[in-house]
Amino acid sequence: MNDWPEAWSGDNRGGDYRGGGYGHGNASAQPDGPRVMRQVRRGPSAPPQGGVPQQPSYGDSYADGYGNGPDQYGGGYNSDYNTGQVYGSGGPGGPGGPGGRGERPAPNWGRRIKLTAITVTVVVLATTIGTYFWADSKLNREVDLSKVIERPDAGEGTNYLIVGSDSREGLSDDQKKELHTGSADGKRTDSMMILHTGSNGPTLVSLPRDSNVEIPTFVGSESGKTFKGTGRQVKLNAAYAEDGPELLVRTVEANTGLHIDHYVEIGFAGFANIVDAVGGVEIEIPKGGLKDTKSGADFEAGKQTLNGEQSLAFVRTRYALARSDLDRTKNQQKFLAALASQTATPSTVLNPFKLYPTMSAGLDTLIVDKDMSLFDLADMFWAMKGVTGGDGKSMNMPISGNAANGNLQWDTAKVKQLVEQLKNDETVTVSGN
Repeated sequence: MNDWPEAWSGDNRGGDYRGGGYGHGNASAQPDGPRVMRQVRRGPSAPPQGGVPQQPSYGDSYADGYGNGPDQYGGGYNSDYNTGQVYGSGGPGGPGGPGGRGERPAPNWGRRIKLTAITVTVVVLATTIGTYFWADSKLNREVDLSKVIERPDAGEGTNYLIVGSDSREGLSDDQKKELHTGSADGKRTDSMMILHTGSNGPTLVSLPRDSNVEIPTFVGSESGKTFKGTGRQVKLNAAYAEDGPELLVRTVEANTGLHIDHYVEIGFAGFANIVDAVGGVEIEIPKGGLKDTKSGADFEAGKQTLNGEQSLAFVRTRYALARSDLDRTKNQQKFLAALASQTATPSTVLNPFKLYPTMSAGLDTLIVDKDMSLFDLADMFWAMKGVTGGDGKSMNMPISGNAANGNLQWDTAKVKQLVEQLKNDETVTVSGN
C-alpha cells in the first residue's frame, strides 16, 4: 500500500525509497539517469491537481504573506535572484549601488607629505629652541668687562681672550692625583691666547705666561678701589693671580693696544671632561715621543687618540720641551684646534647622545663674560676649527729675547704691526716665535 500522496509518488518524489529512486540505488542493470529538477513557476499558479498544493514563488510568498506586493520584495529577491544581481555591482544594496560604500578613494599623498613636513618642522624648531635656552642657562657669565677701565677702541672683527686655568675646583683628591694637577689653592693661568675672527680668516696668537708685562692702573674687581700703576714689571700670569680675569684683560689691552671683546676660561676638570665626552682627540706626537713626570705625559711618537687625562698632560707639558713655554703654547694651539675640529663635526652635532654630553661638559665648566652669547661661543669654536683647516693662522706673540728680570720680552715693533693688522681685520703677515 502506498501511503505517500499521489503527487509525491514515483517520479514526483524522485523514485521509490526501496529502489529506482535517484540517490538510493537502482535494482536494474541500467545506471541512473540525470535528475531533472522541478522548476518553480513565476506568476499565477495553475489550479492544484491531485490534492497537492502548488508551491509558491518567492515573490508571491512575500506578496501574499506580508502584503507588500511584488514591487516591495519581488524586485529585491525575485528579480535579483533571476538576474544574478543580488551580489553584483549594480544592485541597490551592492558596493556600486546607491546604498553601498563605493570604491575606496586613493590616498592623498600630497596632503600626507605636507602634514609630515609640518610636523617634522615643528618638532625640530621646538627642539632647537629648547636646546638653546637649556644651553644658554648653563653658561657661567661671571666676568664683568665693564669694570675694565681705559680700554682701547674696538676694531674690525672680534677678539676673544681664551684662558686655560689651573683651577682644581670640582676635582677629588683621587682625580688630582690621577691628573697630576697637584693641590695648590686658588687658580692661575696655565695658558692664554687671543683668537681673532674676521673676514680674512681666524688668527690664533698665544701669549706665553712668562711674557714680561707692566701692570697698569686698574680698578679692583671686588673692592672697586683704584690701584695706580707704578711701572711694575711682572710675568703675564701674575696679573690673573693678583685680581682675576678683569685685571688680566686690562693688562693685555694696556700692553698690546688691542680691544678684547670676549673672555672665555676653562679649568682642568672641564677640559678633561670635554675631551672624554667627544670620545678623545686624535693628535700627532712628534718624533722622539713626549715624556714629562710633572705633567704625567708619557707618549710614543706617532698619531694617537688621547683621552681627557692624557690630553691634559699633553697641553701642560713644558719641562720636556726644548723651548719650554714657547713650545708648550704651540702644543696647546695644536690641541685646541684639533678638539674644536673634532667637536664641530656631523658625528657630534647631529648625534644627541654625543652632542648633549659634550655641551654639558663644556658649558658647566666654562667661565665667560656677561655679554657672551651662544652665537659668540659658536663663532669662537668654528674659528678654532678654521685654524687647522687651512683658513687661518696660529702663532706665538713675537719675542725679541729676555728682559732684565728673566721674563720673555715681546718684540715691540712686530707686536705693533700685528695689532694694527688685527684691528683693521687684515691678513696677518707678521711671524711669531
